[in-house]
Amino acid sequence: MSSRDQILQALGQITLPDQPLPVIDVEPNTEDLPGQYEASLAKVGGTLVRVTSLDEIQTYLNDRMEEGGQVMSLVEGLTGNRELNEQAHDLRDVDHTLVSAEFAVAENGAVFIKDTVTGHRVAPYITEHLAAVVKADAIYPTMHQAAPAIDLAPGSHGAFIAGPSKTADIEQALVIGAHGASSMTVFLLS
Repeated sequence: MSSRDQILQALGQITLPDQPLPVIDVEPNTEDLPGQYEASLAKVGGTLVRVTSLDEIQTYLNDRMEEGGQVMSLVEGLTGNRELNEQAHDLRDVDHTLVSAEFAVAENGAVFIKDTVTGHRVAPYITEHLAAVVKADAIYPTMHQAAPAIDLAPGSHGAFIAGPSKTADIEQALVIGAHGASSMTVFLLS
């Protein structure tokens, strides 16, 4: 028996008493959730645009297309000039992708996106510029309130995305867009 197998066997024989989960009793700040969300999103490098209709978002998409961008809208009622390809790798040259978010989280500027609205789970990550639409009344104060709202079917994918992709693990130099979108715009629809 290898040392690895001996270690795993020994670990398998250890029994620990059950411990109750900690009680998280934090009173959330529910004042001006849109304002809190906007401040948090700005801290992580994202931009909030408050809109009252889908027409305002369509204007944004039209402007990106007039600039020559490849624009993919995955939000019903809004159009781009690019369709969702059957193969995820074919999305590598999409400049702007618009998705619908389930909800937002004020404390960290994140939105929650399901793969059921993206077509391919890579769509929010492979695009150069990500935009999301979230309803103004779908903002949770903290992750403690947001987590129970997640409803994913077995085998499905969902993700919290907060701002553009960032990393500083190489020579401690901040790089934007290394692992995903280089910008993020959130349309807050009231």
